Amino acid sequence: MPAILCIETSTTACSVALCNENGILASKEENSGYTHAENLHVFIAEVIGKSGLNKKDISAIAVGKGPGSYTGLRIGVSAAKGMCYVLGIPLIAINSLYTMAAAVAKMSPDPGSILCPMLDARRMEVYTALYAGTDLQELSATNALVVSEESIRRFNTEQSYAFFGDGMSKCRTLLEALPHAAFIEHIFPSAIHMQEAALKAFAEKRFEDTAYFEPFYLKEFFTGAK
Repeated sequence: MPAILCIETSTTACSVALCNENGILASKEENSGYTHAENLHVFIAEVIGKSGLNKKDISAIAVGKGPGSYTGLRIGVSAAKGMCYVLGIPLIAINSLYTMAAAVAKMSPDPGSILCPMLDARRMEVYTALYAGTDLQELSATNALVVSEESIRRFNTEQSYAFFGDGMSKCRTLLEALPHAAFIEHIFPSAIHMQEAALKAFAEKRFEDTAYFEPFYLKEFFTGAK
């Protein structure tokens, strides 16, 4: 039975979990600002220790690939790649917006709602995507949305939506005009909710090239860099 260490550092939350097919074996997270450099390796050691396993029992590392904080992503991905090299195990990357949607899907606010995670992308932009159904079918790929009355018109007024994430507050005034909109607080990318996606990727052998993998920064959307 594979055991996968999950790491999520794309936002202010520093989150680590160790899971297998039976569930979460151990986890540790803190969402009190960008303390990843100080806390991540400590959290990893604590989680492995609490799980009753040791490093050689870990089958793969799953890391939140973004989008999100440039610095947070660099720290998380660097740690994940380093462990993969040392342990000789594969690297799995999971979209951080998808992880948020997975958390909300379990809450079932409305089975028919389209799930819309939103992460703050600086200025008047949010990183967002659209997911639907219990299998979280991707309806709209990850993109940087400039918050404006015009951009909000992309949402179908006949459809139910669930909005969540730290970028939601930028859009809420405009989104409240939608007749079927729900707003869910305190949702952030958490390693705890990476379990199912990580195990599925492992079973399907969807691994990253550890040497060349880079986080999903979406830099071009807010800096013009390629």
